[in-house]
Amino acid sequence: MKTFIKVTEIWVPTKERTQLELAAGIYGTLKEFKTVSEQTRFDYNQGLPGTAWAVAHPVAITEFTHSCFKRTEAAKKAGLTCAIALPVFSGEFLMAVIVFLCGDDEDHAGAIEVWANDADRGNELGVIDGYYGTLDYFEFVSRKTKIMKGFGLPGRVWEKGLPVIMADLGESESFIRGRDAKNAGITTALGIPLSDSAGQVYLMTFLSAKATPIARQIEIWLPDDNRERLVFKDGFSEKATDLAAVYAAKTFAKGEGAIGRVWLTGIPAIADNYLVEQSIATLLMPVINQGKLTAVVAFCI
Repeated sequence: MKTFIKVTEIWVPTKERTQLELAAGIYGTLKEFKTVSEQTRFDYNQGLPGTAWAVAHPVAITEFTHSCFKRTEAAKKAGLTCAIALPVFSGEFLMAVIVFLCGDDEDHAGAIEVWANDADRGNELGVIDGYYGTLDYFEFVSRKTKIMKGFGLPGRVWEKGLPVIMADLGESESFIRGRDAKNAGITTALGIPLSDSAGQVYLMTFLSAKATPIARQIEIWLPDDNRERLVFKDGFSEKATDLAAVYAAKTFAKGEGAIGRVWLTGIPAIADNYLVEQSIATLLMPVINQGKLTAVVAFCI
């Protein structure tokens, strides 16, 4: 099973908090690109991670040449063609930058989108950036689409302020681009809120095809009502596993296990053995709003 995302990286501030260094990554067989990344650091507003830090919202690059991307030669050699950087902030302070790198070929279908509202039209969202691989028509439709708060996947994520998963998109009345998604082979989508301050909203959507899912498994964990433990909220598995049943009796206290440590620190992590049942690498991403963790999203890649 090939996944749409080929490389996942976590960049964190150095001890002096003036540069970014690689904390962890999932590279598969791309060892040379991993080595280059391990030897690289980024200043504020330098390279893709540093740029995402400076602008304080997600940044997508679909053409490395003449862009802020600094590892172009190594990326092209590895067959990578696109990168998306997602900064994780607590207030004005950067906790980490997550970078996803994808390859563009006919065997990989999917999309990663960045949505935001316009200053003049604060009540609707539009795509401001994204990567669609070979899905040219779906990209055209998506970039023309405007979505109101509470409608469609981006609108529901905005309204709830929490990650949302939608399955069977081609048959879903809630997914506004359902017919176009079905024609493009897109079946499942995940939306994640990133920030909502001073009326400016940013969120990301990850759209998966059956043959090349964004990740083998996606999970959403939320703090319980007393904010004492993380509990399973929703998920998707390419194996059609009933995740609600699997995690019915499973919870995590702050600091407990890899996912509990993400809650404790507010810093994304990559776990090789996230749970006993999982032996594949997993990105654990905190969702933070107004300095409080609202969710942890697990990408089992």
